[in-house]
Amino acid sequence: MISPMTKYSFILLNGGQEGLLERLQEIGLVDVTRSEKPVDDRSTKMLGEVELITGLIQGLEKIEIPEGIEPEPIDGDIVRLTGGMLMRYSDDTVALEALRKEVENLKVWGTFDAERLKALSEAGVPIHFHVLPTKLFKPEWEEQYALSVAKSDKTGTWFMVAGPDPLPGEIHAPTADYATKEQELQEKEAHLQRVLCRIAGAKERIDELKQRREEAYVHLDRYLAHASFVPAAENTLVTLVGYAPTENDETVSAALEETGVYWFKDAAKVEDNPPIRFRNNKFVKMFEVLTDMYGRPAYDGFDPTPFIAVFFLLFFAFCMGDAGYGLILIGIGLLLKKVDSFKSFAPLVVTLGIGTFVIGFLFHTFFSMDISQWRIFQGFPFLPAKIAGYDGTMVLALIVGIVHLCLAMIVKTYNATKVKGFANSLGTWGWTLLIVGGTAVGALALVGVLDKELTKWIIIVLGIVSAVGIFLLNDLHRNPLINIGSGLWESYNTVTGLLGDVLSYLRLYALGLAGSMLGKAFNDIGAMILGDGHSIPLWIPFILIVLVGHTLNIAMAALGAFVHPLRLNFLEFFKNSGYEAAGRDYHPLKKTTTK
Repeated sequence: MISPMTKYSFILLNGGQEGLLERLQEIGLVDVTRSEKPVDDRSTKMLGEVELITGLIQGLEKIEIPEGIEPEPIDGDIVRLTGGMLMRYSDDTVALEALRKEVENLKVWGTFDAERLKALSEAGVPIHFHVLPTKLFKPEWEEQYALSVAKSDKTGTWFMVAGPDPLPGEIHAPTADYATKEQELQEKEAHLQRVLCRIAGAKERIDELKQRREEAYVHLDRYLAHASFVPAAENTLVTLVGYAPTENDETVSAALEETGVYWFKDAAKVEDNPPIRFRNNKFVKMFEVLTDMYGRPAYDGFDPTPFIAVFFLLFFAFCMGDAGYGLILIGIGLLLKKVDSFKSFAPLVVTLGIGTFVIGFLFHTFFSMDISQWRIFQGFPFLPAKIAGYDGTMVLALIVGIVHLCLAMIVKTYNATKVKGFANSLGTWGWTLLIVGGTAVGALALVGVLDKELTKWIIIVLGIVSAVGIFLLNDLHRNPLINIGSGLWESYNTVTGLLGDVLSYLRLYALGLAGSMLGKAFNDIGAMILGDGHSIPLWIPFILIVLVGHTLNIAMAALGAFVHPLRLNFLEFFKNSGYEAAGRDYHPLKKTTTK
């Protein structure tokens, strides 16, 4: 849900800005409206420092230190020294790669005296170096020319010719011999070892770099907040506006009383465009990252995260649809907890894995095997293979989609009533009564709760009441004829759009089926190779095929299971619920506030 916000207005003498900002940072609860980007050269330079330190940290974390490298203590400015070390490491690795290739190319020619080759050339006996595919090399050339073969194998033949040389495949003469370049390579490798010792020492100070980045960002954040002050009374006074959660009013007010600055507070309004802060439980909070991918709601809107949390999890599990894959995801999530850069996503991955395991088990699928045929699960109430003569998974996907859309319309109606009032949202009420009410009545009739006669009269009443709202009362301030025309146009768009929206949920069934069939294909291929299982050597290709096949299938299924459920929430649900991403994130001034 969206936390209510209190608006704080400050009026102070010009020159007292730094003291107020210092206090607001200590409070750590007040969001001052400010630019997210640099506003002048100084802030650009400050942002550059943040990005530089971030790059240094990422550079150090990417470098793997080989065993046996002893860290060398690093004294001095860690930022400047780390930058120099990373540049030397980059230069050395590039130079080493080139040297290794050069040494490998020179190895075939062996050791020679470059100066002597030059002297022979000046004396009229130049030495020519050649490389040809072996099938193009003619053995009779060794009798016709002063030719010496250095190496010959299936890939090619390397040879030298002294004196006149009309033969093909000539290359540039080496500028140095193998022994010289080998020595240069060893020296460069030794230099890289010394650089790695210093980098290992720098890695031990990564926490210090992170602290420097934190401080740099805090200074930037404060500088941008300083730029938000508005001058007044011929620059004698300045004003500032900030927002804090209403639940923290007492804490913020008590702290502000100590500043000596004139301030007053009021409940934030929609037109103030206050920042949006979510207040959700631990389960829903995991899915806030998905909401932020689309954008936060307006202050008078609704928080879609609770709905995304339930339905994204359900849709993801539908698309994966395999209990075995769910266990793999749980394992991946547990491993991510040990990786600092992905630790925050670990609970979400574990949760998606649990959901996939549960749905996959109910679909009686384990690594694309039908576990309903296993003796241990005989009699277990799995989801039915057929519902009303149709594929059970397909029917369930459509049912879930219809529920999702109906819930979206209910949310839209509730929010419209809250914002506009009941009288100004009668058109929305009409559509919700018609579609949601009609769906509910139809469902009750199908299961036998309502008889045909009662169902008929309920549908007639719903139709009449809904039509009044849709065609006559959709806007009380317009001419009734205009309302009728508007209702007809909206009816066309709603009917055609709603049908397409419902069919969109078939992708849940299609993706789950595709993943299951592909996994089964790998199982069948492996089984064909394994045969009766009596040949031990055949177990190796069987394990490789099943392992590689299911790994690829999990990767592809996870990608589809992320993208398509996201689409169903962002398009189908958001469109039918009237959700608009018009808000901004709550970002209070703090002493530690790295993004």
